[in-house]
Amino acid sequence: MTTTVEAHDGATVLTVSGEVDLATAPALENTIEAILTGKPAVLIIDLTGVSFLASAGMATLVAAHQRAGDTTTIVLVADGPATSRQLKMTSLDQVFALHTTLAEALAALR
Repeated sequence: MTTTVEAHDGATVLTVSGEVDLATAPALENTIEAILTGKPAVLIIDLTGVSFLASAGMATLVAAHQRAGDTTTIVLVADGPATSRQLKMTSLDQVFALHTTLAEALAALR
């Protein structure tokens, strides 16, 4: 799993690629924690490059949502069976705003 962090239109964008599973979820959690320490208004987590999203990865996203509280809005970008299907099946699309592209997520913030 790899991650990159960039600023886009006033939002912090965390791009995640590879497999998010029991072995890699702690690294993702540490990255998200470091970002949330800076209290960004919006954190977009782009999962379109994720090839496998295990329950440990989804638990990391839920923990991030709880940690962010009212300070940071977390938005997810996911498309395809490896990510969006799991998020919808577990009703996490009801917890997070879910978009299919980064451009769509950024446009929704305007």
